[in-house]
Order: sequence, then structure tokens, then C-alpha cells
Amino acid sequence: MNITWQLDQSQINWFELSELYRVAPLGTKLADDLETVFTNSKFKCFVFDEGNLIGGGRALADGLDCSYLADVAVHPDYQGTGIGKKIIQNLIDQSQGHKKIILYANPGTEGFYVKLGFKKMKTAMAIFQNEVEMIKNGTLSLC
Repeated sequence: MNITWQLDQSQINWFELSELYRVAPLGTKLADDLETVFTNSKFKCFVFDEGNLIGGGRALADGLDCSYLADVAVHPDYQGTGIGKKIIQNLIDQSQGHKKIILYANPGTEGFYVKLGFKKMKTAMAIFQNEVEMIKNGTLSLC
């Protein structure tokens, strides 16, 4: 393996990133949509092996109060190797100085994030465009 890290999006192929999310599997994320959300995110992290995109993530941040980690994905061939943990840690490091760093965890993955220092919130509330799906998969619950 020849792993390299990139903290900007200057050389990102958005179609390759879209494919990464599909195989991760984290659903369908269109290339144009990914370009928009990564461009509007303060912090980014991309991981390559021999020039092939194998991981990525981003953080929306306001520079002081809140940094929200999102869209962290690792290619299935590299899952379990510590790449995901390093992406999260990199985004946490970039977010230092913010009063809070938050993320949404997929149901069943909370233990992974606890090992990285995250605590479960009791007060988080959300409105999702795909509310029915989020209720079915356990991300949302009715109050």
C-alpha cells in the first residue's frame, strides 16, 4: 500500500467519490451534489492508495462554535484497517478550537465513535427529507 492524504479538493474526481459512497455502502450521492457539499465544507480529508480514492470525509464548521463531521466513507477493501478512524481523527484535529464537534452515527456504529471520544447526545433533534426511511432504520424516533 502507498497511502497518501489530501486535505483539499483540488484534485478530486467527483464521480470517483460518488462511486466510493455507493460501494462503501453509504447510498447514492451524485457527483455534482458531492462537489457542492464538499466545496461548502470548511474541512476535508481524502485518502488515496496508489492514486485511487479509498476514503474521504468532511466537516461543516463555523470557525468557533460547532464543527459537524459528515460523509465519512472508506472503500470496503480498506474497512477495518484503521483508515476510517484516521479520517475521523484528522477531521477532529482540523476542528480543534470549536466548542463542540458533532456527528450523526448510523445505528449500530456508536461504539466506533465512542472509542474516538464521542459521547451520545440526549438532546439532538432533526428534520430529515427522507423521514420515513430514517425512522425505519432507527436514526429517528417519534417523541
